[in-house]
Amino acid sequence: MKRKISIIGGGVAGLSSGIYGQLNGFDTEVFEMHNISGGQCTAWDRKGYRFDFCLHWLVGSSKGVFHDIWKETNVINDQTTIIDHDIHSGIISETGEEFIIYANIDRWEKYLVEMAPEDTQSIKRMCNDMRKAAFFEPLGSVKSFWDLIKTTSSAISMLPFFPLLIKYGKKNCKEYFNELNFRNKQLSYFMNNLFGDRNFSALAFIMMLGWFNQKNAGYLIGGSLPISMSMEERYKSLGGKLTTNKRVTKIIVENNTASGVVLSDGTIVKSDYVISAADGHSTIYDMLEGKYVSKEITNAYESWELFTPLVQVSFGIKAEKKSAYIAQSIIAKGKRIGSTVLENGYSLMNYSFDSTMAPKGKTVIVLRFETPWKNWKDLKDDEYKAEKERIKADAIAILELHYPGILTDIEVVDVATPITNIKYTGVWKGSYEGFMPSPNNISKTLKNTLPGLNNFWLAGQWLFPGGGLPPSVLSGKTAVKHICKKEKKKFVVD
Repeated sequence: MKRKISIIGGGVAGLSSGIYGQLNGFDTEVFEMHNISGGQCTAWDRKGYRFDFCLHWLVGSSKGVFHDIWKETNVINDQTTIIDHDIHSGIISETGEEFIIYANIDRWEKYLVEMAPEDTQSIKRMCNDMRKAAFFEPLGSVKSFWDLIKTTSSAISMLPFFPLLIKYGKKNCKEYFNELNFRNKQLSYFMNNLFGDRNFSALAFIMMLGWFNQKNAGYLIGGSLPISMSMEERYKSLGGKLTTNKRVTKIIVENNTASGVVLSDGTIVKSDYVISAADGHSTIYDMLEGKYVSKEITNAYESWELFTPLVQVSFGIKAEKKSAYIAQSIIAKGKRIGSTVLENGYSLMNYSFDSTMAPKGKTVIVLRFETPWKNWKDLKDDEYKAEKERIKADAIAILELHYPGILTDIEVVDVATPITNIKYTGVWKGSYEGFMPSPNNISKTLKNTLPGLNNFWLAGQWLFPGGGLPPSVLSGKTAVKHICKKEKKKFVVD
C-alpha cells in the first residue's frame, strides 16, 4: 500500500506538497479550511469584476530554479501570458511630485542621473549593486542561507553577489541610502520614503530590482486565481485528493511521531506523514500545543518584525480608466483612512492592462494601505461594520482625487480587511507575508522540522523572511524530498 501524507493547507505550499507527493508515489490528501484552494494566492468575483489579493509579480517568470518549479506545477505552461512592465512603480510625494522606478536598471540609472547629476557616483554604485544582485538565484534552503550557498551547483556563477551579502547583509534600506549620501533633496526624499520607517533589508531591495532587470519577475495575465487553479488541476490530475471546507484543529502525535490530523468536525484522518503548509504560528502553538519548539522558533515569533496587515479596497469602474503607472505609491504620512492613521501612505493599482479583471470597457482599481493589527483585534461586530463603512467612504474620496469625476462610474466597492484575511486563511495577526525581511533575519530561514517530532515537516511562507509565492512553492517540494529520503526513494519531478 502507498504511504499516506496528510497536508494541512491548500495554498501554493500545500498544493506543491501534494503535487510532488503524488509524483513520488505517495497517497496524499490536502485539507483546506476555505471552499477553494490557493490560500492568500486568491481573488474573488463581484458583479463581473475580479479583485486580486496577491499577485503583483512572480519571481522565476522566465528562468531559473523557480521557473522550473512553476512549470512542474503547471503554473507556467503554453497558455500562460506573461507581461514584463517597463515601469515597476510610480511614487507621488506629499506635494504631488512624481518619481519613477523603472524595471530596467540602465534606464532607471539614466533617469536618476538626469534628476540628480550631483549624485551620479552614488547612483551608479547603487545600480551596479543591483546588477550584481541579479547573479543570485534564491533556492529557498530550509536549513540555512550558507547551506544554500554550499549545496547549489550555481555557486560559482553567484560569486559577484557574495561581496554584496557581506557588505549589506546587516544593513537596512535607511542605512544603505545614508551610506550612499544622496545630496539632491528630491532624490534623497523619495529614496528614504520607499519603505517608510520600516527596518526593511537593503539586500532584499537590491535583489528585487535585480530580478526585474532580468525580466524574471513578470506578471501572469489573470493574476492569482489562475495560479492556484492551475496547481489544483495539476494535483488532481495526478490523483491527489483536495478536501475543502475542512479546518485541521489538531495534529495527532503518538510516541513523538505525527500520525494524522483531527478536523474541526471531529473527523480523525490517520496517515504516515504530516506536512503543515498552514499558518506557522497556528501549526506550532495551536495544532501542536507548543510542545515542539526550538529556541530559533521562539526567537522568530517573539522578536522578528511582521509585515503590517493590509486593507484592500477594490473598485469596479464602469468605464475605461487608464493610469500613467500600473502601480503607484502615494506618500501620505498622517492621513487617516477609517481609524487608521497612515504611517507611510497608500498604493493604487490600475488593472486596465489585464483584460481578465473586468468586463470590456470597464476597469478594476485597487487601493491598499497598511493598518496595525491592534486596530482590529478587539473590534466587535457592529464596530467592525462601521469601520468598513468609514474606510469605504474615505477610499472613495481618495479615488476621486486621483481620478476626478470617477464617482458616477463606481459600480462596485469591496473592502477586505485583516479580519477577512484571517477568516479565510488563518494567517497570524493578519500578516499577509509573514516575517519582514530585515538585517536581523535576511540570511536566516527556519528549519522545516520541529525538535523531537518525527514524520512531520513544515512548508510555507513562515519559514522564510519575506514570505511570498516562490519560496512557499519550493518549500512544499523540499518537504516531499525529505520524505523520499526517509523512505529511501529517489525523488522525481515527472
